[in-house]
Amino acid sequence: MKKLVLASGSPRRLELLSYFGFDLKVIKPGTDETVDPALTPQEVVISLALQKGRSVAQTAGTETPLLSADTIVVIDNEIINKPVDRKDAMNMIAKLSGRTHSVFTGVAIFFNDKVDTFFVKSDVTFKELSAKEILDYCDTEEPYDKAGAYAVQGIGAFMVKSINGSYSNVIGLPVSEVIEHFQKLGILDGIKV
Repeated sequence: MKKLVLASGSPRRLELLSYFGFDLKVIKPGTDETVDPALTPQEVVISLALQKGRSVAQTAGTETPLLSADTIVVIDNEIINKPVDRKDAMNMIAKLSGRTHSVFTGVAIFFNDKVDTFFVKSDVTFKELSAKEILDYCDTEEPYDKAGAYAVQGIGAFMVKSINGSYSNVIGLPVSEVIEHFQKLGILDGIKV
C-alpha cells in the first residue's frame, strides 16, 4: 500500500483521499496562515498550501509523498474565511444568498526533490435564501469549520443551485486534478496505489 502524508486537519480531505487506498498519515501543519493582502485568490491558496506543506515537510521529509491544500471562498473580490461565531456564519450565508461565488483550492505535492503546485476554481450559485433558512442552517453544527460557512456535501446542499467546475473542489480537494498530478509525479499508475 502506497503511503501518503496529508498535511491537513480537514476530515473532508482525509475522506476524499481514503477512497484511493492510500496508507494515510495525517500531520496537522503548524502555520499562522498569513499572506500578503496584495495576492490574487489563486496566489493566496498556493501560498497557503506551500506554507502548510513546508511546515510538515521539515519534520516528515518528502521521501513519502506529502500533500497539503488550502480552500477559500471569494465573493466581490473578498475572501470569506471560516466563521468565528454564529452571527458571522449568518452574515456569510446571507452574503452568498442568491449569488455566485468562487471556491479556490490550492494544492502542493511534495515528493523527493519535487514540489508540484496548482489551483482549481469552481463557481457556486446559491438560491435566494429566506431569513428562516439561514437561521435554521446556522443552528446546525455544519457551518463552523468551513470556508464560506457551508458544506456542499451536507445539509448545505439545499442552498446550492449549480456548480460550474469541480464538485470535490468545493468540498475542499479537487480529486480529479490531484490524481492527475499524482500520476504525473509517478505516485500513482492509473488509480491503483
